[in-house]
Amino acid sequence: MKNILIIGAGKSSSALIKYLLDKSEKENLKLIIGDISTENAKKIINNHINAVAIILDVYNKEQRENEIKKADIVISMLPARFHVEVAKDCITFKKHMVTASYISEEMKSLDSAAKENGLVFMNEIGVDPGIDHMSAMQIIDRIRDNGAEMLLFESFTGGLVAPESDTNLWNYKFTWNPRNVVLAGQGGAAMFIQEGTYKYIPYNKLFRRTEFLKVNGSGDFEAYANRDSLKYRSIYGLENISTMYRGTIRKVGFSRAWNVFVQLGMTDDSYTIQDSQNMSYRDFVNLFLSYSPSDSVELKLRSYLKIDQDDLMWRKLLELDIFNPNKLIDLKNASPAQMLQKILQDSWTLEKEDKDMIVMQHLFGYEINGKKEQIESSLVVKGENQIYTAMSKTVGLPVGIAALKILKGEIKTPGVQLPITREVYEPILKELEEYGIVFKEKKTPYLGYNPKK
Repeated sequence: MKNILIIGAGKSSSALIKYLLDKSEKENLKLIIGDISTENAKKIINNHINAVAIILDVYNKEQRENEIKKADIVISMLPARFHVEVAKDCITFKKHMVTASYISEEMKSLDSAAKENGLVFMNEIGVDPGIDHMSAMQIIDRIRDNGAEMLLFESFTGGLVAPESDTNLWNYKFTWNPRNVVLAGQGGAAMFIQEGTYKYIPYNKLFRRTEFLKVNGSGDFEAYANRDSLKYRSIYGLENISTMYRGTIRKVGFSRAWNVFVQLGMTDDSYTIQDSQNMSYRDFVNLFLSYSPSDSVELKLRSYLKIDQDDLMWRKLLELDIFNPNKLIDLKNASPAQMLQKILQDSWTLEKEDKDMIVMQHLFGYEINGKKEQIESSLVVKGENQIYTAMSKTVGLPVGIAALKILKGEIKTPGVQLPITREVYEPILKELEEYGIVFKEKKTPYLGYNPKK
């Protein structure tokens, strides 16, 4: 029997655990699911004979090492900052490892040791990053195999609420880590290249510089630029490409309204607010506005940001109940970003039967036989409910499939890596189709720069 240790049983783990349990009898698998709480894991396991939930504190070195020793492969579903300690143990005890997180510099430094020990350390194998890498490389490789030259690559992904569960004016609910949503776009300017010209968007301008797109008959969307699109030129082997842009999808109008929080300073996570636990939602808003002995908080905010009272954006703010003097933040020593997150979770948490939706679109522009052409590839996946979400499905399934194929020796190239080789993406994308994760592809007019226009 092969032992799979899964560390972390958060929201994105439900589909992963279910997939491996469904395969456990045929593949002779035993799942050990470790977390600081066993509540969520036990619900998903539902007394399955081939799984056990254990209390596992990742800070407890001795316990962590003992569990990793017993495993044949380790899947880390922890926050990204914890992966490296797990990875170092995997090197020590010669265990393969899979994570859905971006490869950090610390993780990258373990590449030589992983190769020396014949270990596969598969990273960025969730949805974004993950399915985006695999689906993009599949088409890029096909275009290059046909002798064409890549000119343009644009990629957009968003975790959204499904239309049937869309019950607020923001057309948004949290489908993944709320903290990451609040902090999105921070840590440096967004960088990309368009028609050979480098472009940079600072954080304070990010949500007013959006692209508009239609995806696979699912409606109109907007996208704001991800932080660093330029690094993907070397990752995808597109060093000479003239347009490279990656963005995050939202429903139209979200970014303009979100920009209110950015301009006020509510998304700042670099300092804490004194006496934050005793502040009301209204007090929180007033922190960022000038003093006035007569004007209301509402009037000051509208005046400062030049928002009309009949503007939809104003109705969105009212819907969040942020001017309520009776609701307390109830968070000690909290940053503005943490306080904002608390307020948003009141309105944007998925209800029990709510469905979420993953939307992804790639655009590939290329030249072949002197003619410029373009391919659009799109994916729309809906969740089942609050537990088996589209997010957990698109993160968990590729993680589980990769882990099983590594265990069976079907993916065997060692080292710290992304899923961008045929050995990895071809079998995983093929199996994902069995679970309804299918891209629709069509030819569209080339949208690149035309010097005659």
